[in-house]
Amino acid sequence: MQNSLISQVQLGRQYAKEWPMRKELAPMFAEFRVVKATEMSLSVMPILAIFTVFFQTSQLGMQYLPQAIAIALFFLSLPVQGLLWLGKRCETPLNPSLCFWYNELYDKMVANGYDRPISSRKPRYRDLAKLLTDMFDKMDKAFTKEQL
Repeated sequence: MQNSLISQVQLGRQYAKEWPMRKELAPMFAEFRVVKATEMSLSVMPILAIFTVFFQTSQLGMQYLPQAIAIALFFLSLPVQGLLWLGKRCETPLNPSLCFWYNELYDKMVANGYDRPISSRKPRYRDLAKLLTDMFDKMDKAFTKEQL
């Protein structure tokens, strides 16, 4: 079942909050960069969109209002694109190699005292985010460095 556009954006927002923003994960997963860029664009792009409309209409005249609005809508769509990508990504099943790594990491964490049950047989990126968050929060630093 496909999600609506709004629910996909909300899912992306939630996934951005769940993903562990650790520099160790940046080379392995695109989420770090997408979350950072989306957060920045959520604060910068609305201001830039307003400035664009104001500047173009004041300097070039009201006949450029349609172009100014088109550019402003483009700027406003950039954070939405990031949130849509994150919403799609969180529901994407892990590829076989990542699935194997997920299960291996889970087994090692259980051997070291982790007690949360595995989420599903076919893990998704959201499950990986929760497991990685738990690894960074509940496991010691030596275990974390060994796994990454």
